[in-house]
Amino acid sequence: QSNVELSTITFNAAISACEKNCECEQAFQLLRLMVQREVELGIITFNAATSICGNSGKWEKVLQLFCVMARMSVECDTTSYIVAVSANENCRNWKKALHLFSDMANVNWRYFATSSPKLKNTLATQ
Repeated sequence: QSNVELSTITFNAAISACEKNCECEQAFQLLRLMVQREVELGIITFNAATSICGNSGKWEKVLQLFCVMARMSVECDTTSYIVAVSANENCRNWKKALHLFSDMANVNWRYFATSSPKLKNTLATQ
């Protein structure tokens, strides 16, 4: 069991390292390798990958990862929702962004609302 934990930790570190150079495709390759090797993918793994893709402007990839998280029943946290809402904002998918915002019953609302300026402005004009 410690080998699985070590592998997950090692992969998470490698994926996080991809962020320094905005290497979204490399992060995706590491995710695929994790699946092939049956290494557990958790919230830390997905948040690192979505952050890299978001910072690289690869918003469609962020949305793909968010859907994969849902299919794998990985519980989202505040970071997950922030990146997903930002991706929807940048893809001009306001309905989905607002839907995600309303789904956040168990997440820190105040932090989320202030971290998404576009959404904050949209909600203020509603």
